[in-house]
Amino acid sequence: MAVTQQEIENRLWDAADELRVAMPEAQYSSVVFPLMFWKYLSDTWDHHHQEFLDDNKDQLNDLSAEEAHEIEYRDYQSFEIPFIHPGTVQQRRASWSSILATIARPGLGQRVRASLQAIETANPDKFSRLFGSMTWTSEEVLSGEVLAAVMQAMDRTPKMHEGNMSHDVLGGAYEYLLKRFSDGSGTRAGQFFTPREVVELIVEILDPKGHESVYDPTCGSGGMLIASANLLKAHGGRGYTLKLYGQETVPDTAGVARMNLFMHNLTQFQIEVGDTLKDPRFKKPDGSIAQFDVILANPPYSLKWKPWTKDPRAIGGVAPQSSADWAFVQHMIASMGPKKGRAGVVLPHGVLFRGGQEAAIRQRVLGADLLEAVIGLPANLFYSTAIPTCILVFRAPGSKVEERRDGVLFIDASKRFTKAKNRNVLTEADITDVVTAYHSKFDSDGNPADLDGDGGLAARFVPATEIAANGYDLNIGRYIKQAAAEQKDLGTLIDAYNIARVERQKTEQRMLAVLAAAGIEGFDE
Repeated sequence: MAVTQQEIENRLWDAADELRVAMPEAQYSSVVFPLMFWKYLSDTWDHHHQEFLDDNKDQLNDLSAEEAHEIEYRDYQSFEIPFIHPGTVQQRRASWSSILATIARPGLGQRVRASLQAIETANPDKFSRLFGSMTWTSEEVLSGEVLAAVMQAMDRTPKMHEGNMSHDVLGGAYEYLLKRFSDGSGTRAGQFFTPREVVELIVEILDPKGHESVYDPTCGSGGMLIASANLLKAHGGRGYTLKLYGQETVPDTAGVARMNLFMHNLTQFQIEVGDTLKDPRFKKPDGSIAQFDVILANPPYSLKWKPWTKDPRAIGGVAPQSSADWAFVQHMIASMGPKKGRAGVVLPHGVLFRGGQEAAIRQRVLGADLLEAVIGLPANLFYSTAIPTCILVFRAPGSKVEERRDGVLFIDASKRFTKAKNRNVLTEADITDVVTAYHSKFDSDGNPADLDGDGGLAARFVPATEIAANGYDLNIGRYIKQAAAEQKDLGTLIDAYNIARVERQKTEQRMLAVLAAAGIEGFDE
């Protein structure tokens, strides 16, 4: 009988819960996901091995070991579960069931580690560096008794192979654990988990098509890449035709992303490890930044970084050391394909109004007509921060539709949310309405012709001349004043503060210039 989603989720959480005596929930993923994927690989290999034996039972006695191996791996297996210590009395396959049989013996962590490393080595094209650092296999980090309890609990889950459960169920269980770890552990796990509804909104707007390339430069657990394939499938396309690319700074998190993609039956992917700003791993043969059809990301907010000294990505200038927000945007712009490249990124509202180097970058980006839309989101959507955020949508030069050129679409969705236990959430209706507003037609005053003004959503298409007159300030409250005046939540207060702050800075600059012209010194900017 097919395994239900609820059944596998409950069993897997029972296994994760065995770790409560050893570590905080934020660290569960580093143990549970490698074990879960190992069991999935082992169950899948065993399933296909049994199929091979059943289909060839009449001729197995006539085949040599080499011939049998060739037939099995040509027609049945897509990866190898090798032997550890082959040809010795200690020989055993690096499978879940083989190691589970030795669970009572000392050194369980060492045997688990040896098995996972053997699988990586035997499948370099598929599973290189898949399981991360595996520090949890050390007795000092996780005792053999706790590791055994986790494995025994996980072994009570049904067999994880396509003959017993669909990839939708398996991938759903993986996402369930990701979300549960984030819900229960605060910011640490939430750093690499973007709420599903925010991901869905970005993907709906960028609308990946079959056979396109999709790139996430800060991919975390791979959720945005998977959502792109899922949306294409939901729209009647073939999600597996997408070519998926991601880069992630933390090796263990990159391993989580690779396992996540495999469990969703997505195999056309490449996940690299490294600092995207310092060491972008996807490049063309001439050394320039590789380009993609769709780029989407939720980078770490206001990250302190070492600014570029000379980099072709630095359109309009270099982002300040105090915040890499615009550096990530510049990287994404450089990564957009020249014909149909588009990008969507989630960032804090500060990117819309901050002065100095960031203002110069904004001016250059707007001057090149690269920014298509600014979408204000509600506060407290994310696990790692309560501040309101926004989505910026970019298009490759000259690729905007005619009616969207020389201007920016502003959408205020800050009031569209439902309160949940730990955070606010966007409903399907909220997402649908934002996407509808994004695709709306606008009259000569920039107002949407087909948007319900009473739905808690406001939108306006603003010409580039008006934005330039405001000093390239993109604060949503400047352009959708009625919505900002009606709103009484944190987002509105921050908008009002930001506008007042910019005005104060301008006044101070004028004052300092007058004082300097009069020969009065001693004032600091």
